[in-house]
Amino acid sequence: MRLLLAHANTTTAVTELCAASARAAAAPGTEIVPATPRFGPAIISSRAENAIAAHGLLECLAEHHAGCDAAILAVSYDTALAAARQLLPIPVIGMTEAACLAACLAGGRFGLVTFSSADLYREVIAGHGLASRLSGIALVAASPYDAASDPDGVAEKVASAAVGRAREGADSVLLGGAALAGMGGRIQPHVPVPLIDGIAAAVKFAEGLVALKLPKPGIGGFAAPAGRASVGLAAPLGDMLARR
Repeated sequence: MRLLLAHANTTTAVTELCAASARAAAAPGTEIVPATPRFGPAIISSRAENAIAAHGLLECLAEHHAGCDAAILAVSYDTALAAARQLLPIPVIGMTEAACLAACLAGGRFGLVTFSSADLYREVIAGHGLASRLSGIALVAASPYDAASDPDGVAEKVASAAVGRAREGADSVLLGGAALAGMGGRIQPHVPVPLIDGIAAAVKFAEGLVALKLPKPGIGGFAAPAGRASVGLAAPLGDMLARR
């Protein structure tokens, strides 16, 4: 089984961090294929950057999905998830969507710890129909770049924030942000509720969907577009819109 791990930021160090977390979660025989967009924001932290990143991510998926059995969006805003599901002939999993669904299976309400953009996360979770399950969001005084340069310091802050979420009623805590991929294992002993890594959860859901062998919808909102004209798009993306 081959899983395409498509990042939406253009910071390759974060792509590699997500790929390492995905490989650690993958079953034997599952190959992780990481990909970074050709263009877009270095790190998404606003609605404008998220909109720009959607184009770069769709282009990346169109270029790299061939030969893969499913795709994982390694971006915590689940950027372009609905569009990617419509466009691609394989299952597509968003990392925060997967984390939310895993958290629902682990308990009642879940919290989220992240660096910034609490409003965007609330919108993403509401879009998945799970706003009532979110107990709250904690922001840590750090950035994705700090997670690379000072991983121990950021881990301590994330653990403290997760403990706070647990004490305020969260049955589990999501680690929001691709730059936090893989951190859960090192800080879990210090947090009294489960920590949910969106990349790891997405890998397991993707493996399950591939095993179910569900067909691509032929009609409805997620049927693939066809015969659509476009101007200026990279060839792989333009070809997917124009297919007949």
